[in-house]
Amino acid sequence: MAEPVIADTKPVVMELEAGDYFWCTCGQSSNQPFCNGAHAGTEFTPMKFTLEEKKQVALCACKYTGNAPFCDGSHTKL
Repeated sequence: MAEPVIADTKPVVMELEAGDYFWCTCGQSSNQPFCNGAHAGTEFTPMKFTLEEKKQVALCACKYTGNAPFCDGSHTKL
């Protein structure tokens, strides 16, 4: 299995509205932490996640979280 590109070594903290989102799993998107289709031609696919209400989130940018798409601190071990 291919390894994702580490987009950043800290999470992307933001407030998101309720709705569906597609988290970048390959690390190549220029629209981090969201997918822009840069994974085309690779084995990676974006991860869809849904928020039921507006909330602040910390989305993983290192792509090694065990709680995708949310940060679990894995970036501190890279």
